[in-house]
Amino acid sequence: MNDCQRLSICYVVPGHHLLPSAGPTRNVLSTAEALSQWANVTVAFRSILEPIEPKNYTVVEIEPGICHLPCRTDDAAIRGIGIAEFVNYLNVLKQFVLKHLLSYDIVLEKSWLLSGYVVALCQRRQLPGIVVENVMRIRNEPLRVPRDFMRYFLNQLAQALVGRYLRRAPLIIAETEELKRSIIQRWSLPTRQIEVVNLGVDHSVFRALNQEDARTQLGISRHVTMLLYVGVLDQIHSLLPLFDALNFISESSLEIHVVGDGVLKDCYQEIVNKSLNNVFFHGRVPHKDVPQFIAAADLCLAPYDLATFPYGQVAYSTLKIPEYMACGRPVVSVPSGNILNLVHDNITGFLFHNDVKHWISFLMRCPSREDLKKMGILAANVVRSYDWESTARAYLTLCNQVLSKNSERVHLFNQHVN
Repeated sequence: MNDCQRLSICYVVPGHHLLPSAGPTRNVLSTAEALSQWANVTVAFRSILEPIEPKNYTVVEIEPGICHLPCRTDDAAIRGIGIAEFVNYLNVLKQFVLKHLLSYDIVLEKSWLLSGYVVALCQRRQLPGIVVENVMRIRNEPLRVPRDFMRYFLNQLAQALVGRYLRRAPLIIAETEELKRSIIQRWSLPTRQIEVVNLGVDHSVFRALNQEDARTQLGISRHVTMLLYVGVLDQIHSLLPLFDALNFISESSLEIHVVGDGVLKDCYQEIVNKSLNNVFFHGRVPHKDVPQFIAAADLCLAPYDLATFPYGQVAYSTLKIPEYMACGRPVVSVPSGNILNLVHDNITGFLFHNDVKHWISFLMRCPSREDLKKMGILAANVVRSYDWESTARAYLTLCNQVLSKNSERVHLFNQHVN
């Protein structure tokens, strides 16, 4: 520990680039900002796509200069890279540990394809670490070509290594109870090795704003019923069932607004151009502008495709739902995992499976704007206690526990050697 008795913590994020509008970036930076009240915190992403001005913590790059323009819409740092590049990146991580991490008191490692790898490297050098798991990875796509089989084999190998690393890690933080159970089931870990710490909400950013003012500034009619999706445009958050359902609905006062970017953007745009005139794409917007879009909406969407999740359930802690709710908006999502703890059907939002049939049924009986407004007030009350300071305090407590146990082990080892 350093001289002023403040822990020095490095939060390593090997699987993501720093992209302020992306959920993983906001998750990590919000935790770092809150932790910095009591500790000296550094966050390390593979690279920085968009520079930020951190207030009370430091931001560094694991592998500076590797980003190119095409990846600016995606924060996934290792998606699509070849085997040779991945192996090289593992060597980069080794060097990063040796050159930069050994001066810290403790390391946090954000989950990625090879979760626990960085913590394992640190442990070999008597530096304790904690793995922060927020998602489990599983390959659900059909295998069609030899390349798919190779990727499947490598993914299985990676998951076997993850199990080995996690079993040897001093501690794992899971962001939901559902994820904790999935980790235990997948890798046969003891319950005592995993602690659950929920994510927070930045209530200074995500708060209720005047709807009419927001619509005026965004150029959206005051009279339409506006449904909003904010996030990555990918298969996990599938908007296809909603778009298909709109073809069966004649409601002229309904508009769908989409904020975000991703691999399915062109596909979505093509579908909308063919048959829909009430869907509007706004692209990726600055993080500070997102609450204004939420304020303009009557109802917000979190349409997950359960087939893309391990064991068919949303086990991770979805950040967008509590942020929607903190802004006083009800939410449409799926009845699965931690979402059931946030969205209460027909009270603070609506829960149904993300398929065409359910969307048609819902859109045909969509509540009035006044009723949605009342539901939004109740939704805001549900997440009022969610804050990043509570998350950070829990992290700090667990860091101190791991450090205490590590000191005991080192002391016993030295006694044995002597």
